[in-house]
Amino acid sequence: MTLQTKIALVTGGSKGIGAAIALSLANSGFDIWLNYRSDDAAASAVKEQIEAAGSQCVLLPFDVADMAQTEAALKPLLEDDVPFAIVNNAGFARDTLLAMMADNEWNDVLDVHLGGFFNVTRTVLPQMMRKRKGRIVNIVSTSGQTGVAGQVNYSTAKAGLIGATRSLAAEVAKRKILVNAVSPGFIETEMIEDLPLEHILPMIPLGRVGKAEEVANMVDFLCSDKSSYITGQVFSVNGGACMP
Repeated sequence: MTLQTKIALVTGGSKGIGAAIALSLANSGFDIWLNYRSDDAAASAVKEQIEAAGSQCVLLPFDVADMAQTEAALKPLLEDDVPFAIVNNAGFARDTLLAMMADNEWNDVLDVHLGGFFNVTRTVLPQMMRKRKGRIVNIVSTSGQTGVAGQVNYSTAKAGLIGATRSLAAEVAKRKILVNAVSPGFIETEMIEDLPLEHILPMIPLGRVGKAEEVANMVDFLCSDKSSYITGQVFSVNGGACMP
């Protein structure tokens, strides 16, 4: 299998960091299976950009938190092809203090981040293991490394995903599958549009928020042959805001 024929499955790929990752991998020669939940227009726009880069793109609208939907979307494709890379990026935040957090604000966040990781990865992993090669990259967050007030649900989900990354890396290393996490800080996406940047920027040594493409560059590296001796690691892309 040459680099030009490898497939990357990117979840939550219709906008923001997910879209940037899909485009970066397409520019590196990957064909893309692009998952998203409901924004058909945004996903179609990303597909057009991927195809303009010379790669193929299959749109996969399904909720990663739903195992039945996940299997229905992926299993027919897996009969003919197996992704070389899985990028578990799908996620969202529902910020509030724990004392006032509704049940669904807790459950929905964990279902998408942790349940989505489990549903997508378990569906694809057996075929990937038979191929004895592959990359799995989980998009986590500085919030899961340090903890953030008002984000107990989100921090819990991302911290859990870091633990899952390390455990899975140990499980599948002998099958030559590398599993790593990328941990963005404050990135210029819709998730930070309502945040008080005047208070945030002084906490970032580089003095600015990051770009989605800067996160995508790290994912691109981890999906490349250049990362062949790296597994079970968490790579921070945060401008120095967190130095664990």
